Parts: sequence; C-alpha cells; structure tokens
Amino acid sequence: MTTVRTPAGWPATEEEAGAVQDALRTKVVLDEAGPPPGTGHVTGVDVAYDDERDVVAAAAVVLDAATLDVVAESTAVGRISFPYVPGLLAFREIPTVLAALEALPRTPGLVVCDGYGLAHPRRFGLASHLGVLTGLPVIGVAKNPFTFTYEEPAAPRGSASPLLAGHEEVGRALRTRDAVKPVFVSVGHRVSLDNACAHTLALAPAYRLPETTRRADALCRRALREAVPALTAD
Repeated sequence: MTTVRTPAGWPATEEEAGAVQDALRTKVVLDEAGPPPGTGHVTGVDVAYDDERDVVAAAAVVLDAATLDVVAESTAVGRISFPYVPGLLAFREIPTVLAALEALPRTPGLVVCDGYGLAHPRRFGLASHLGVLTGLPVIGVAKNPFTFTYEEPAAPRGSASPLLAGHEEVGRALRTRDAVKPVFVSVGHRVSLDNACAHTLALAPAYRLPETTRRADALCRRALREAVPALTAD
C-alpha cells in the first residue's frame, strides 16, 4: 500500500479547482475509438473515504479483459486533499488514484472510473481528468445521472438512451441487466461513446455494475479499514 501526500500547489479553493478544469479540458481527446472490448487489460479504480478521520483510500484492479480474472492490484492511502464539492470530486480523489495506478506492476490498459467524464458541468469529470493526466483511455460508469436527464431505456440488457444536458448528449443510460436500473456511461479520454458502452456491457456479465468497479470498490474499502488505525495514530 502506497501512502500519499497532497501534492504541492494542489488547488485549495473552488475557484482554483475550476480554473484547473477549464485549462485541462482542452486536452481531452475525443476522436479515438479506444481499444476493442475483450482485449488486453482493463483496470477499475475507486476510492473510499473516512471523512471524520480525513482519510481516503484508492484501489486499482487490473482484469484480463477476456476472462475478467484479476491479474494485478494496488492501493494507496492519504489525507483528503479537497473539500466535498459536487463537480470537483476529482480533486479529492486524483492524488491517491494516480498513486494506485503508478504502483501497478503492469500497464492498466483501459481505465474504468466509478464516476463521470464528459457528463459533468464543465465536461471534465474524474474520467476525463485522469485520462488527460495519464494519457490512458478512460471511461466513466456512474450509478446515477448527476444533473442530467434521460428517458428510460427499453427493458432488455444492452438497451440505451441518451444522457442529455439540454439537447447535448453527454453520455448514455445503459441497461446492463434486464429491467434493472441503468448505469450512466460517459467518455473520459481517448474512447468513443459507442465503445465505452460496449466495454461496460462486456464488463458486466452478471451484475448491474462492471466487474472493474465491483473489484475496485471492495479493495479500496478493505484498504481503508486497514489504513485508518495506522494513519490516525500518526
């Protein structure tokens, strides 16, 4: 497990964080399809918090994209680096998520975030932010539609409908199980929306959420339980 310090010069206010998003979002790449589903590696990242003790834990779990077997994993823990502000959650998560990715013994391949990419007020959520900083193809698969609207997809698995900001499509509501609430897929960096949805379906053969998210969620929660006693004793 890697222990992370807040980087020097990290934004401390909403204004500073918003300025960083505005500067970096011009670097998002939207004209690449990304790797084909079921090939190479795919990595889930997620975080867990103990706000009372000011601790965050991140996990990165690499799966074989064809078999969904775990081939590598890593964790990182640190102090929470930014207040809770909707639309700016990446600034709470990025330092530890980057550390977890950097600690992996192999390349991550496509990265799947439990969150948003273009489906974001500034069109620059965690999946886009992480993609720009790492250069990796990244998608966001969220549990909720955030501030955006959608019509219910048809009941069968694989059905989808646009996730809309007014008339702009910022992602898709995607049904990963028959008649179960959809997940909300958005492009982060270097992946098309069609391909992001295809990856999400390939990663969710049995449950609503992709295996990448399920594995990373379990691992970061375990890392948080193990880390809190040590960090709070410092």
